Amino acid sequence: MIVQLRVDDRLIHGQVALVWTKELNTPGIVVANDNASTSAPVQMTLKMATPTGKKLLIRSVDESIKVFNNPKGKDMRMFALTNNIKDALKIAQNVDNILGINVANVGRFADKSEGEPEKLTNTIMVSPSEKKALEELVKVGKPTFTQVIPSNNKVSISSLLK
Repeated sequence: MIVQLRVDDRLIHGQVALVWTKELNTPGIVVANDNASTSAPVQMTLKMATPTGKKLLIRSVDESIKVFNNPKGKDMRMFALTNNIKDALKIAQNVDNILGINVANVGRFADKSEGEPEKLTNTIMVSPSEKKALEELVKVGKPTFTQVIPSNNKVSISSLLK
């Protein structure tokens, strides 16, 4: 089961490695990212950022969906990371066992080909296509919120979209 699917354009960094892995009490992290799954430098960086004692699995989005849906992992607590809303949407549409989707940090490094992104919060900036994906993500029906660190209150994404 995915305890939390976090959208964070930095993937593994201090907040994730030191705070969220302890808070969620998961034995490992699954990075669902097409680029990371094929880039040795990115993989090396992610491995270095992974806390000691935690397992790390780096897979493409499609391969991650297979991992999440594998019956062998049904009772395993997983912390999943992706770096964009569209990938989170694809995972949410194809995986039933997700306890929560945290859209935490996204859009700061985004392609601006669609124009300047719309700022929903200080940590969530979305292009028109990403906003549409975010609206679809909420419609999937799983708890979808933003919470940068555990001590912050959860804010529902649907309230930000209004």
